[in-house]
Amino acid sequence: MPFLENRNPPPQDDYDVAIIGCGVSGANIARRLSAYDVKTAILEKAADVSFGTSKANSGIVHGGFHHNKKYLKARLEIQGNLMFDQLRRELDFPFKRNGIIVAALHEDEMKAVGHLYMQGVENGVIGIELCSRERILDLEPKLSPDTVGGLYAPGGGMVEPYRFVFALVESAVKNGVHLYTDFKVNAAAYDAAAYDAAAHDAAAHDGGAWTVRAEDGRTVKARYVVNSAGLYADEVSRIFGGEEFRIKVRKGEYFLMDRLTRARPERVVFPVPTAVSKGMLVIPTVEGTVLVGPTADMVEDKTDYSTTAAHLEEILESGKAMIPSLSRNDVITSFAGLRPCLEEDFYIEASARAPAFVQVAGIQSPGLTASPAIGLYVKDLLKGMGLNLTEKARWDPFVKDRPRFRELNPYEQDSLIAADPRWGNIVCRCEKVSEAEIIQAVRLGHYTLDGIKYFARAQMGRCQGGFCTYKIIKIIMRETGLSWEEITKHGGASRLLETEL
Repeated sequence: MPFLENRNPPPQDDYDVAIIGCGVSGANIARRLSAYDVKTAILEKAADVSFGTSKANSGIVHGGFHHNKKYLKARLEIQGNLMFDQLRRELDFPFKRNGIIVAALHEDEMKAVGHLYMQGVENGVIGIELCSRERILDLEPKLSPDTVGGLYAPGGGMVEPYRFVFALVESAVKNGVHLYTDFKVNAAAYDAAAYDAAAHDAAAHDGGAWTVRAEDGRTVKARYVVNSAGLYADEVSRIFGGEEFRIKVRKGEYFLMDRLTRARPERVVFPVPTAVSKGMLVIPTVEGTVLVGPTADMVEDKTDYSTTAAHLEEILESGKAMIPSLSRNDVITSFAGLRPCLEEDFYIEASARAPAFVQVAGIQSPGLTASPAIGLYVKDLLKGMGLNLTEKARWDPFVKDRPRFRELNPYEQDSLIAADPRWGNIVCRCEKVSEAEIIQAVRLGHYTLDGIKYFARAQMGRCQGGFCTYKIIKIIMRETGLSWEEITKHGGASRLLETEL
């Protein structure tokens, strides 16, 4: 498979662009560059893509009304939102435009709702409505009867963030991008004489190149480097001698509710936002479960994914204020995500201190929505810095949709089972994921439990892997040759089974 052929190849010395970090921003940049005769490498420190900020994203395609268009993030959000329909036609990931509601529970909140409405109108948001109590309850009957009015943005929606990243990367790698995982950058040096500028059509480029070294000793060379390292963008900038800034970490805790909950709304429900946060949301995920959250607490530790009983109680009470039928009995798990914060806006610029180095930092909400536009924006920045962009004659933007057993009718299921009996072996009973789908995930390079969970949804149901984990481990061992001691949750030292000493 081309995806595996271009995953962790031998390190090379002749890349045009190296992208550090592969969440939604890095993945969109890589796919955009894959349409050109540009030799591109992705350098990801984790065992798989989307394992950083993107794995715990709310999955909302924002409506374009929360931020004034004087901010770059607002302009990219509006542009990015409009790009998702074409991306879904080309790629294999769940996406639905089900609309966004902002629910006001008190009359004094309607002034803020009116401000959001006017801001949305000024931003050119299509179809945005300022709603009466009757209209908002007609749009979402499960809202609290205390709701006095609100706002409706029909262009908002939901996406499964990790599947979005997987699809983008598969498309990029299919079109020649090289993906390096477990590549934690710890050193970089710029050699102004390393490349023949004339041979590479460098134009304004000075002909130099970066040598980027990983912690394990691997190195790659590239003429340009893009820093899209998320929570660690400040540390990467220092390694390259770029601008000094500090990424602040905002932790958000969530509840995840069973797909059988009766409290599932049809649309994404926002409260009226505060100065610090958009508030705690009730999110009907595109795959059928319900997210409630997140909180917004500043933390120092970039690895602090802990949750607390007090915060989770706060989440439930906030959610019930908008959707009273939310019940603790429907909660199947809790988790936390970390967001990189940097002032009020995104920081996407060519570095003024480090040569041939682009900063893509502080990409917090609405970063997922903006990410397709970030790919275009960074492509144009690189072009302005001297990167020659010649379109590929045979760029293929499509990633074919793969069958998901739970989404098929009985006749389609029978047809697949007749061709391959492994489709009939249901490994994950909660999410109805077959052995064939687990094998497919492994053969695409997702060999950790989390990689398989995010790709195939096995372990995501009510039992949270209680019944299927051991079956998945056996399949990984069979397909990869890894021993049981080498199987990990998310790479690195996250081994599941240890030999007793």
